Amino acid sequence: MKRDLRLAKLLLLTVVVSVSCATIWQIWATRQRTLNEINTNSLNLAQALSTYAEGIFSQSAMLLSVVENLESEGRAPRNLQRMQSLVSHREGLLDQLDSVFIVDARGHRLMPTHSEDPRLTDSSKNAYFVHHRDNATHDIFISSAARSRPGSEWELTVSRRLQDSDGNFAGVVVATLDIGDFLQPFGAIDIGKSGAISLTTTDGQLLLRYPSRVEDIGRNLSGSPNFRRYYSEIATRGTASFRSQLDGTHRLYAFRKGDHYPIVTTVALGRDEMLSAWRHQSLLTLCVVVALLAAVTTAGLRLIVNINGRVSAESSLVAAREELLQANRRLEVLASQDSLTGLANRRVFEQALELEARRAERENTPLSLLLFDLDYFKRFNDTYGHVAGDQCLKIVSDTLAYNVHRPGDLVARYGGEELAIILPHTELKGACELANALLDRIRSLNIPHSASPHGRVTASAGAATLNGMNSPNWKLQLIEAADRSLYKAKESGRDKAMG
Repeated sequence: MKRDLRLAKLLLLTVVVSVSCATIWQIWATRQRTLNEINTNSLNLAQALSTYAEGIFSQSAMLLSVVENLESEGRAPRNLQRMQSLVSHREGLLDQLDSVFIVDARGHRLMPTHSEDPRLTDSSKNAYFVHHRDNATHDIFISSAARSRPGSEWELTVSRRLQDSDGNFAGVVVATLDIGDFLQPFGAIDIGKSGAISLTTTDGQLLLRYPSRVEDIGRNLSGSPNFRRYYSEIATRGTASFRSQLDGTHRLYAFRKGDHYPIVTTVALGRDEMLSAWRHQSLLTLCVVVALLAAVTTAGLRLIVNINGRVSAESSLVAAREELLQANRRLEVLASQDSLTGLANRRVFEQALELEARRAERENTPLSLLLFDLDYFKRFNDTYGHVAGDQCLKIVSDTLAYNVHRPGDLVARYGGEELAIILPHTELKGACELANALLDRIRSLNIPHSASPHGRVTASAGAATLNGMNSPNWKLQLIEAADRSLYKAKESGRDKAMG
């Protein structure tokens, strides 16, 4: 039963731990699958937006290439007017395009198209002018958002360098893109309340961001640890998870580097927001599992309590049985011992005598019996009292028991002050020798007995032996023979053994 209890506890613990571990693993695996799906979808979206942005820049570059014909045709007013008409015709093909103009080598505008203010403005301090003036390359340069004049809309500029026939810097051809129109498709994308889409140059210049925030326009992220760790290390695309430097929100980022232009398109989704459905499902799963575990645990505990009760009952029964066995053994001892002397009582004496007599008859061996009687014991009780008489009888009994050593021998109280010793495999001579030795031990006790002629407690002994008992009254004959010998000892003056 205790083994069943241990097994029940082990089984309950195993079930609880296994289910808990499996649930935790399942929740964690579901979280990883959710994050992988988010990253995959974000990378696909970043790819689409990157293609969209590069398409706009490519169309702007094609428009700029038309204006570059001025390098070969010259900048006469007639050529500028013809070029302006050509650009105006093509501007309608690109919704995001705001204007196209030319800046000469001093930074003055030569060909404004849709500008309401025809006055030439100074562009010598603009980023695109400084870049093309200092870099002799025809590659497109994309600069961060700016306003052409106070109060105007924010614009991106796409520009190329102009050179004269000698290869010297001759100005810049510039196309401006309205950020509002550029971001219009971004607004149709569901990126959640904390999501963001951004366009950044590969060197960390933030070109635009959706949702748009004025304080972020033109910000340089190249010094950000996150930018150096993730953006600068990606080959063409990648994902990451970190806290934004701009607003402190923890987001899941998907990066896509442009195939033809030095831009990086980033789709960032709020991690907590994207994982809210997973958390809801996980919480529901946990509630169900906890409820099931609670039910299993309750049932298991009830089973354990039931088994424990049965174990306790079994232990109580075992203890009660043991106590009963001990009580029975004590009763057996009490039933077989004389309560005063501790020797075998009369019933045990008769059983032992019958058993040894049958063995002697079966094996044809002698069986002797000694009967002892304390001399003048009635006078001892009258003189010293019954308590002293009982103590005296006990001392004499202990002496006999101590000096009879063989396993088969039995010392018993025969009745009153009479004591008996059964001696298997003993001839009469040996029995008499033992009787005399025991009488010596009794004398050596020197128990005072003033009412005895001997002055101390003494005893008389009678011995009898039977060989090959064939008479049906052999037990009575052996006892009577020993009793006659005892009577002879008393008649001849006591304190002696007769056989």
